Amino acid sequence: MVFDVGGVLLDWDPRHLYRKLIPDPAEMEWFLSTVCTAEWHDAHDRGASMQESCASLARQWPAYAGLIMAWCERSDEMIGGPIPEGVRLLRRVIDSGLACYALTNMEAETYPARRDRYDFLSWFAGTVVSGFEGIAKPDRQIYDLLLRRFSLDPAATLFADDSQVNVTAAAQAGMDAVLYTGPGPVLSRLGLAAW
Repeated sequence: MVFDVGGVLLDWDPRHLYRKLIPDPAEMEWFLSTVCTAEWHDAHDRGASMQESCASLARQWPAYAGLIMAWCERSDEMIGGPIPEGVRLLRRVIDSGLACYALTNMEAETYPARRDRYDFLSWFAGTVVSGFEGIAKPDRQIYDLLLRRFSLDPAATLFADDSQVNVTAAAQAGMDAVLYTGPGPVLSRLGLAAW
């Protein structure tokens, strides 16, 4: 089985940080949809330096420089913590005897510290981190890389992700793929009893 990390095992959301920095919710949403956008952040997941990217964006938006630099300087505060039911599911699947792998879109700079901080990230038989590979979900190449690197049979591999776009891409790569909405559908797909 292959797990996504953010949204399944870790509660990653820039709002966890920016609520502290921008008290007005509407202003915070404007900032995240106009300045530090998801499209801009995608480059970090593909290996771009967060420090350089933030510095460049800060030059474009000098009035928001401090808020922009917080993206790289305080990125740990974007993690709300582990998602308990996701971590419990991972443990359950591993205990069933099924090998588990991770495929995550994450920055190369942040992954090592997160792996050290959250011990369950070391439970996997193997992990592919987009920031180290220079490619990210939903690009077909990253699924092919995962399957090839760990000699996985796509038809016999279940992939769970909280993003429908990523699930669709995994299915197109030949994997059995499920949108993660909680442990129930995954346990059912694996033939494991719900707890």
